[in-house]
Amino acid sequence: MPEKNPLKAVTDKIADAVQGGGAQHGPEEGIPGKPASASPQLIEPVQPVEPLPPKADQRGPETVSPTGQPTGDEQARMAQSGAYLTTAQGTRLYDTDHSLKAGPRGPVLLQDHHLREKLMHFDHERIPERVVHARGAAAHGVFQSYGTGAVVSKAAFLAADAETPVFVRFSTVLGSRGSADTVRDTRGFATKFYTEEGVFDLVGNNIPVFFIQDAIKFPDIIHASKPHPDREIPQAQSAHDTFWDFVSLHTEATHHTIWNMSDRGIPRSYRMMEGFGVHTFRLVNAQGVTTLVKFHWKPKLGVHSLVWEEAQILGGVDPDYHRRDLADAIEAGAFPQWELGIQTFPDTPEQAFEGIDLLDPTKIVPEELAPVKPLGLLTLNANPSNFFAETEQVAFHTGHLVPGIDPTDDPLLAGRMFSYLDTQITRLGGPNFPQLPINRTHAPVNDMLRDGMHQTAVHRGVAPYHPNSLDGGCPFFAGADTGAFIEVPVELPAARKVREAPASFDDHFSQARLFWLSMSAVEREHIIAAYTFELSKCYEQAVKERVLQTLANIDGQLCAEVAAGLGLPVPAATEPLADARPSSRLSQIGQTWPVDGRVIGIVTDAAGDLAGVAEVRQAVLDSGMVPLVIAPVGGRLTSDGDPIPITVQRTYAAARSVEFDALLFAGLPAAGADAYGARDAKAGDPRPAAGDPRVLALLAEAYRHGKAVGGWNGAEQLFEVAGIHNGEAGVVIAGDGPAAMRQLAELMGAHRVWARFPAPAAPPA
Repeated sequence: MPEKNPLKAVTDKIADAVQGGGAQHGPEEGIPGKPASASPQLIEPVQPVEPLPPKADQRGPETVSPTGQPTGDEQARMAQSGAYLTTAQGTRLYDTDHSLKAGPRGPVLLQDHHLREKLMHFDHERIPERVVHARGAAAHGVFQSYGTGAVVSKAAFLAADAETPVFVRFSTVLGSRGSADTVRDTRGFATKFYTEEGVFDLVGNNIPVFFIQDAIKFPDIIHASKPHPDREIPQAQSAHDTFWDFVSLHTEATHHTIWNMSDRGIPRSYRMMEGFGVHTFRLVNAQGVTTLVKFHWKPKLGVHSLVWEEAQILGGVDPDYHRRDLADAIEAGAFPQWELGIQTFPDTPEQAFEGIDLLDPTKIVPEELAPVKPLGLLTLNANPSNFFAETEQVAFHTGHLVPGIDPTDDPLLAGRMFSYLDTQITRLGGPNFPQLPINRTHAPVNDMLRDGMHQTAVHRGVAPYHPNSLDGGCPFFAGADTGAFIEVPVELPAARKVREAPASFDDHFSQARLFWLSMSAVEREHIIAAYTFELSKCYEQAVKERVLQTLANIDGQLCAEVAAGLGLPVPAATEPLADARPSSRLSQIGQTWPVDGRVIGIVTDAAGDLAGVAEVRQAVLDSGMVPLVIAPVGGRLTSDGDPIPITVQRTYAAARSVEFDALLFAGLPAAGADAYGARDAKAGDPRPAAGDPRVLALLAEAYRHGKAVGGWNGAEQLFEVAGIHNGEAGVVIAGDGPAAMRQLAELMGAHRVWARFPAPAAPPA
């Protein structure tokens, strides 16, 4: 296997990530989140200057024409230019703060063309949000092929050493654009490959199965999952009656639902999330041999999740948590990476494997039966330069295919092939959405499509029809030898025209049971808690009882524990429990992973060991992680013995444990001057015996969530006040800061200190 590109050292990227700010922020800087490429001056600038360049971590769409031709232009040619304010037509303006009036107190004049243009554009700045996947974040990157995929597909981007630009958008499904990132939900994982043969969109999710087996039911599951139409609540949640009413009546949703109720429904980060193509696709190689496959994205950092309390707190403290995490990691040089792989299956007339119907999107094939074979490496290495132009306007479509990749007869996939185009036409104002810069193919376009809203290409010729002679016969048909997309000629059996599902689609419980049995004890506890929480939010008892009946057909313990939490009787199973073999690949616990991009909170004050803090801070950066210093007040911490000031990123009032992967305490910080309830409710009353009550809360919360915590310089006194003792699992007290940091980094490889989540003993059989 070719050498995987390692993450570039964070320290090599820090200077670029904060260009323009070094002189003002000091040599210890390197924290992502700087708003612009240069730091502002204190007073309003009055000397005209050209627009600032983007930050080093940002990149726009490639500069190709609406018809896919490289223009050679700098990306700046696609952005605003000039030092002076102008109208949309380029006329310079001397004022934009006052309407044109008949005297200072007179009426506004109808002839104010600048007012009219400015308000008109503002009134139309919003486009309809996506019905699903409205809340998203995205990044640019590159896909590097290993060449292993050439055996099964003739797609050019899978050839050996091929490098393909990509744009990847992650999203939640149910919430609006203004909802929170950390809700319990399925996540979208959509990748646009700008290949030399055209655009290929792999439009997947972080869960490998779907709620439904046929696209005709997609409006039903989304209508049931969205906020209730009378009150428009709850937002971005499945914890309500209509969702559970539908999935309990439509039990083909059972498998997807248990994934959603697991930790997979609340990922720690987009960077730590698997992706799946969901459907089975048909690949064809250069010899015409076909293979059925399922696509997988495997994150290099491992698959990790939040705990439920973290997700709830983050919804209020930082609803932008996932998009911030993605952008900050890229800015810091900790580029997220995934390996693209496939499971392969013989292309038989039955389109089944080991008794599993490959056309059923509610089923997986366990990796023990069909290992995932790596095809290449995806690296996200640049943030968008404009959220609306790129992240919001990017248009994915399962029908964007290239030679070598074909759909199968999956009835859900068939409906998606129709649905995506309708969505783009509504959202983006017409049929020319492929001409938006982020959607432009990097392959030449000669499609004979003309006119329509937002047509930006200036077509030539007089004969946009085929056949023609007036344009010399152009465009001509391509053949298999000239890169044409030719559908695989599949033999179709003689059949009646029916509205039915095959008998193989009738098993709704065996794979949900497989998933349950594959979970560790801790993960099962989280699933029980999730079902109990969600169903406790339902009003109707009948809905709760119906879901319990579904759970009884998955596992007796799961059903009994949820029933106990709801105060309801335990129903008997109506179907024999499946004899399912657990799959170790489905559990998120038990391995160790790189810690690139993790966030370490360093708690100190002006009287703390600032030299040690500086050492720890640099050690964290050298390890590929991000250090955030937490202190009583903002600004900088200095002391006579420490010549290098320490910049503070968080205050005790602003910090919450949920934004850190681990905490280090540089001694026993004194209480801040604002540590009282009227100023900061987190401080409470009365004060504890030692330290700042908010620091104690920070420590206790991180400990409760299974995070590694450590300290030096007397930090054990603070730990004792919090009831946390040296020697407990994941608690580090060291002689100095760097030693404590090294031990913490080792613990973080497992993501959490799982020993802090003891599961209760199994009930007697």
